[in-house]
Amino acid sequence: MAKAAIKITKRSVDAAEPESARYELWDTDLKGFGLRVEPTGIKTFIARYRAGAGGRTAPKRFVTLGRYGALTPDDARRKAKEVLGAAARGEDPADAKAKERAAASLSELAEAFLASHVRKKRKAKTVENYENAINNYILPNLGRKKAKLVARLDLSRLHGDLSDKPAIANQIIAVASSMFSWGSRHSFVPEGFNPASKIERYDERRRERFLSTDEIERIGEALREAETIGLPWEPDPDKPQSRAKHSPKSENRRVKFGKETVAAIRLLLLTGARLREILHLRWDYVDSERGLLLLPDSKTGRKTIILNAPALLILEGLERVSDYVIPGDKPGKPRSDLKRPWAAVSTRSGLKGVRLHDLRHTHASFGAGSGMGLPIIGKLLGHTQSATTARYAHLDADPLRRASNKIGGAIAAALEGRPNGPAMPIEGKTKQLGESD
Repeated sequence: MAKAAIKITKRSVDAAEPESARYELWDTDLKGFGLRVEPTGIKTFIARYRAGAGGRTAPKRFVTLGRYGALTPDDARRKAKEVLGAAARGEDPADAKAKERAAASLSELAEAFLASHVRKKRKAKTVENYENAINNYILPNLGRKKAKLVARLDLSRLHGDLSDKPAIANQIIAVASSMFSWGSRHSFVPEGFNPASKIERYDERRRERFLSTDEIERIGEALREAETIGLPWEPDPDKPQSRAKHSPKSENRRVKFGKETVAAIRLLLLTGARLREILHLRWDYVDSERGLLLLPDSKTGRKTIILNAPALLILEGLERVSDYVIPGDKPGKPRSDLKRPWAAVSTRSGLKGVRLHDLRHTHASFGAGSGMGLPIIGKLLGHTQSATTARYAHLDADPLRRASNKIGGAIAAALEGRPNGPAMPIEGKTKQLGESD
């Protein structure tokens, strides 16, 4: 219901009393600027115009400018001028606002990205990482925003809040960048829109741990103990006293590992394979005659792993009780992880902070230290990028040692007054070529 036109000011708005039905008051100075009064007493500034050419036959459009209180009459008048000016230029502000309200939220973009792209085209571990970044970090902080309104500052702040977890922080930005790139290609956000771009990543210190020969010997002793008499264990001090009270005596507190569990750990070290490549290994992937593991899929796609003689012996010593080389507790399923066995073995071996993945690094380090060359190491590990293998370059000591010996020998010869003859370091002293002992 409309009433006589008035000058919309603070006084006139305050004086407008609610009635049994909604009504509008229209401004005398700015045609199309009005105030809507609800029976509840809520007062809202509005703008009205005719869409299209603006003739009498054109449909009327209404745009809500904002509630009185949040907006002053003067603020509302300025917004009304913008809306009415846009309408006079042939635009349709109400339609634009409706499209803005209907624009995809970040939650909707994330859901579509995961369902239509990540889960269909990425491997299980990658899917897990993407879901963790989106569901545990990005959406809890920014999920209510429209996707196209997420700003670089929003993601930069989220990145900064995780400065104590640089790897996670960087992964979140990488996932966000991938999500917005996909959203841009599929019209969820404007083309080329990616607020995750140009955010400087934290410097991640790659964790490298290579086991020494002595440490490997200790692991071997622990594995032999685990599969024969079992490894000792201690009651959990956090459990109720009554339960700890009835635990076995110390000499009887041992846990014995199954043959397949011990074999899995040995195979990780002997082959340099990734954890899932061993745990998900099926017998039909094993080519014993040619000494190969023919994996139809891996982190880097189809892959062949060379089996050395010790690894072949381990496989030949296992019974084929399942389709999987390392069977799990559930029939027809592989073992899911080695967390508890490895924790017991590493504790028994006196190792701290050693991950199962470090067995793969150790396998590579022995090859690099033997002067086999990084291309060969990369092929054995299944690296598709030479840069991935480059982390082992500092272990390829033989060429450096030969160079150092040559330089040191020449300098030592000069120091001893024999500059024209090459010198060879032998047990701490130099020996001129051709000299007798």
